[in-house]
Amino acid sequence: MGDKILIVDDDPISIELIEHGLQSEGYQTLSAKDGQEAMRVFFNNQPDLVVLDVTMPKLDGYEVCRRVREISDTPIIMLTAMTGEEAIIKGLDMGADDYLTKPFRVGELLARIRATLRRVRAEPGPTETITYSDDHMSIDLDARRVTVKGEIIKLTPTEYKLLAMLVRNKGRLLEFRQLLEGVWGFEYIDDIDYLRVYIWYLRRKLEPNPQKPIYILNELNTGYRFEPQN
Repeated sequence: MGDKILIVDDDPISIELIEHGLQSEGYQTLSAKDGQEAMRVFFNNQPDLVVLDVTMPKLDGYEVCRRVREISDTPIIMLTAMTGEEAIIKGLDMGADDYLTKPFRVGELLARIRATLRRVRAEPGPTETITYSDDHMSIDLDARRVTVKGEIIKLTPTEYKLLAMLVRNKGRLLEFRQLLEGVWGFEYIDDIDYLRVYIWYLRRKLEPNPQKPIYILNELNTGYRFEPQN
Protein backbone atom coordinates (compact mmCIF):
# COMPACT_ATOMS: atom_id res chain seq x y z
CA MET A 1 0.00 0.00 0.00
CA GLY A 2 1.17 3.53 -0.77
CA ASP A 3 1.71 6.31 1.70
CA LYS A 4 -1.39 7.74 3.33
CA ILE A 5 -2.03 11.41 2.49
CA LEU A 6 -4.57 13.61 4.28
CA ILE A 7 -6.02 16.39 2.09
CA VAL A 8 -7.64 19.28 3.99
CA ASP A 9 -9.57 21.83 1.90
CA ASP A 10 -13.03 23.38 2.10
CA ASP A 11 -13.34 23.17 -1.71
CA PRO A 12 -14.67 19.71 -2.69
CA ILE A 13 -13.50 20.15 -6.29
CA SER A 14 -9.92 20.76 -5.12
CA ILE A 15 -10.08 17.67 -2.92
CA GLU A 16 -11.39 15.57 -5.80
CA LEU A 17 -8.67 16.73 -8.19
CA ILE A 18 -5.89 16.14 -5.67
CA GLU A 19 -7.30 12.75 -4.66
CA HIS A 20 -7.45 11.64 -8.29
CA GLY A 21 -3.82 12.64 -8.88
CA LEU A 22 -2.60 10.99 -5.69
CA GLN A 23 -4.54 7.76 -6.20
CA SER A 24 -3.27 7.47 -9.77
CA GLU A 25 0.25 7.45 -8.29
CA GLY A 26 -0.61 4.73 -5.77
CA TYR A 27 -1.14 6.86 -2.67
CA GLN A 28 -3.94 6.24 -0.20
CA THR A 29 -6.03 9.35 0.46
CA LEU A 30 -8.03 10.76 3.33
CA SER A 31 -9.88 14.06 3.27
CA ALA A 32 -11.39 16.70 5.52
CA LYS A 33 -13.38 19.82 4.63
CA ASP A 34 -12.53 21.97 7.67
CA GLY A 35 -9.96 22.26 10.42
CA GLN A 36 -11.92 20.46 13.13
CA GLU A 37 -12.60 17.48 10.90
CA ALA A 38 -8.93 17.50 9.88
CA MET A 39 -7.83 17.05 13.49
CA ARG A 40 -10.24 14.13 13.99
CA VAL A 41 -9.09 12.40 10.81
CA PHE A 42 -5.45 13.02 11.70
CA PHE A 43 -5.79 11.50 15.20
CA ASN A 44 -7.75 8.50 13.95
CA ASN A 45 -5.62 7.62 10.92
CA GLN A 46 -2.07 8.92 11.46
CA PRO A 47 -1.33 9.91 7.83
CA ASP A 48 2.19 9.99 6.41
CA LEU A 49 1.77 13.55 5.08
CA VAL A 50 -0.82 16.34 5.25
CA VAL A 51 -1.78 18.64 2.37
CA LEU A 52 -3.36 21.58 4.19
CA ASP A 53 -5.24 24.57 2.81
CA VAL A 54 -4.86 27.82 4.76
CA THR A 55 -8.31 29.39 4.44
CA MET A 56 -10.97 27.18 6.02
CA PRO A 57 -13.92 27.49 8.41
CA LYS A 58 -13.84 26.58 12.12
CA LEU A 59 -10.06 26.16 12.32
CA ASP A 60 -7.83 27.67 9.65
CA GLY A 61 -4.80 25.90 8.25
CA TYR A 62 -2.36 27.80 10.45
CA GLU A 63 -4.09 26.62 13.62
CA VAL A 64 -4.34 23.04 12.35
CA CYS A 65 -0.63 23.11 11.54
CA ARG A 66 0.21 24.45 14.99
CA ARG A 67 -1.86 21.76 16.73
CA VAL A 68 -0.41 18.95 14.63
CA ARG A 69 3.10 20.18 15.40
CA GLU A 70 2.41 19.97 19.14
CA ILE A 71 2.06 16.18 18.85
CA SER A 72 3.70 15.04 15.61
CA ASP A 73 6.49 15.60 13.10
CA THR A 74 4.28 14.43 10.21
CA PRO A 75 5.28 16.53 7.17
CA ILE A 76 2.82 19.27 6.17
CA ILE A 77 2.53 20.99 2.80
CA MET A 78 0.42 24.13 3.04
CA LEU A 79 -1.68 25.50 0.17
CA THR A 80 -2.31 29.22 0.07
CA ALA A 81 -3.96 31.64 -2.34
CA MET A 82 -2.06 34.46 -0.64
CA THR A 83 1.13 35.31 -2.47
CA GLY A 84 2.71 37.68 0.05
CA GLU A 85 5.84 36.46 1.83
CA GLU A 86 4.33 37.21 5.24
CA ALA A 87 1.54 34.67 4.66
CA ILE A 88 4.08 32.04 3.65
CA ILE A 89 6.38 32.86 6.56
CA LYS A 90 3.44 32.50 8.96
CA GLY A 91 2.94 28.95 7.70
CA LEU A 92 6.62 28.17 8.20
CA ASP A 93 6.39 29.69 11.68
CA MET A 94 3.60 27.24 12.50
CA GLY A 95 5.84 24.34 11.45
CA ALA A 96 4.94 23.66 7.80
CA ASP A 97 7.57 21.78 5.79
CA ASP A 98 6.63 23.20 2.42
CA TYR A 99 4.04 25.37 0.69
CA LEU A 100 2.44 25.86 -2.71
CA THR A 101 0.59 28.95 -3.86
CA LYS A 102 -2.73 28.55 -5.67
CA PRO A 103 -3.39 27.93 -8.48
CA PHE A 104 -1.00 25.03 -8.96
CA ARG A 105 -0.75 21.93 -11.12
CA VAL A 106 -1.47 18.60 -9.46
CA GLY A 107 1.74 17.28 -10.99
CA GLU A 108 3.65 20.00 -9.17
CA LEU A 109 2.02 18.98 -5.87
CA LEU A 110 2.89 15.33 -6.52
CA ALA A 111 6.53 16.27 -7.10
CA ARG A 112 6.58 18.24 -3.83
CA ILE A 113 5.01 15.30 -1.95
CA ARG A 114 7.62 12.89 -3.31
CA ALA A 115 10.45 15.27 -2.47
CA THR A 116 9.14 16.00 1.04
CA LEU A 117 8.69 12.32 1.91
CA ARG A 118 12.13 11.52 0.52
CA ARG A 119 13.69 14.37 2.50
CA VAL A 120 12.14 13.46 5.85
CA ARG A 121 13.04 9.78 5.40
CA ALA A 122 16.61 10.31 4.23
CA GLU A 123 19.16 8.40 6.23
CA PRO A 124 21.44 10.75 8.16
CA GLY A 125 24.88 11.02 6.65
CA PRO A 126 28.17 10.80 8.50
CA THR A 127 28.34 13.19 11.42
CA GLU A 128 30.15 16.40 10.58
CA THR A 129 31.05 19.14 13.01
CA ILE A 130 29.94 22.48 11.60
CA THR A 131 30.56 25.35 13.96
CA TYR A 132 30.84 29.12 13.85
CA SER A 133 31.01 31.70 16.62
CA ASP A 134 31.36 35.45 17.04
CA ASP A 135 30.09 38.07 19.48
CA HIS A 136 26.59 38.03 17.96
CA MET A 137 25.93 34.43 16.94
CA SER A 138 27.06 30.90 17.70
CA ILE A 139 26.31 27.92 15.43
CA ASP A 140 26.84 24.26 16.28
CA LEU A 141 24.87 22.34 13.70
CA ASP A 142 26.25 18.98 14.83
CA ALA A 143 24.46 19.62 18.15
CA ARG A 144 21.59 21.40 16.33
CA ARG A 145 22.15 24.48 18.46
CA VAL A 146 22.12 28.08 17.26
CA THR A 147 22.22 31.05 19.61
CA VAL A 148 21.89 34.78 18.91
CA LYS A 149 22.97 37.12 21.70
CA GLY A 150 22.95 34.14 24.04
CA GLU A 151 19.36 33.16 23.22
CA ILE A 152 18.66 29.76 21.64
CA ILE A 153 17.08 30.14 18.20
CA LYS A 154 14.64 27.48 17.04
CA LEU A 155 15.23 26.35 13.46
CA THR A 156 13.26 23.82 11.45
CA PRO A 157 15.09 20.81 9.93
CA THR A 158 15.01 22.52 6.53
CA GLU A 159 16.47 25.71 7.97
CA TYR A 160 19.24 23.73 9.62
CA LYS A 161 20.03 22.05 6.33
CA LEU A 162 20.15 25.35 4.45
CA LEU A 163 22.26 27.04 7.11
CA ALA A 164 24.61 24.04 7.28
CA MET A 165 25.20 24.16 3.53
CA LEU A 166 25.97 27.87 3.70
CA VAL A 167 28.24 27.63 6.76
CA ARG A 168 30.03 24.57 5.42
CA ASN A 169 30.96 26.67 2.37
CA LYS A 170 31.52 29.94 4.24
CA GLY A 171 32.99 32.69 2.11
CA ARG A 172 32.10 30.83 -1.07
CA LEU A 173 29.27 31.71 -3.45
CA LEU A 174 26.65 28.97 -3.83
CA GLU A 175 24.41 29.36 -6.85
CA PHE A 176 20.64 29.31 -6.46
CA ARG A 177 20.30 25.93 -8.15
CA GLN A 178 23.06 24.40 -6.01
CA LEU A 179 21.24 25.42 -2.85
CA LEU A 180 17.81 24.36 -4.08
CA GLU A 181 18.97 20.92 -5.18
CA GLY A 182 21.23 20.40 -2.16
CA VAL A 183 18.57 21.28 0.41
CA TRP A 184 15.23 20.42 -1.22
CA GLY A 185 15.99 18.18 -4.21
CA PHE A 186 16.04 18.42 -7.98
CA GLU A 187 12.28 19.11 -8.13
CA TYR A 188 12.99 22.59 -6.74
CA ILE A 189 15.94 23.74 -8.87
CA ASP A 190 13.97 26.47 -10.65
CA ASP A 191 12.10 27.77 -7.57
CA ILE A 192 14.29 30.78 -6.84
CA ASP A 193 11.47 32.66 -5.14
CA TYR A 194 11.07 29.68 -2.81
CA LEU A 195 14.73 29.92 -1.80
CA ARG A 196 14.44 33.68 -1.29
CA VAL A 197 11.61 33.16 1.20
CA TYR A 198 13.72 30.74 3.26
CA ILE A 199 16.75 33.03 3.10
CA TRP A 200 14.62 35.92 4.35
CA TYR A 201 13.30 33.64 7.09
CA LEU A 202 16.85 32.74 8.19
CA ARG A 203 17.95 36.36 8.05
CA ARG A 204 15.02 37.39 10.21
CA LYS A 205 16.11 34.89 12.85
CA LEU A 206 19.89 35.38 12.68
CA GLU A 207 20.88 38.79 11.37
CA PRO A 208 21.28 41.88 13.59
CA ASN A 209 19.29 43.75 10.93
CA PRO A 210 17.54 41.50 8.36
CA GLN A 211 17.14 44.48 6.02
CA LYS A 212 20.93 44.94 5.94
CA PRO A 213 22.34 41.42 6.25
CA ILE A 214 25.97 40.86 7.14
CA TYR A 215 26.05 37.03 7.29
CA ILE A 216 23.88 35.69 4.47
CA LEU A 217 24.70 37.76 1.41
CA ASN A 218 23.33 37.79 -2.12
CA GLU A 219 25.87 38.07 -4.92
CA LEU A 220 25.01 39.45 -8.37
CA ASN A 221 21.59 37.77 -8.34
CA THR A 222 23.29 34.42 -8.86
CA GLY A 223 23.48 32.94 -5.37
CA TYR A 224 24.23 33.35 -1.69
CA ARG A 225 27.24 33.04 0.55
CA PHE A 226 27.79 32.97 4.30
CA GLU A 227 30.22 35.73 5.31
CA PRO A 228 32.09 35.10 8.60
CA GLN A 229 32.39 38.14 10.86
CA ASN A 230 35.59 37.12 12.63
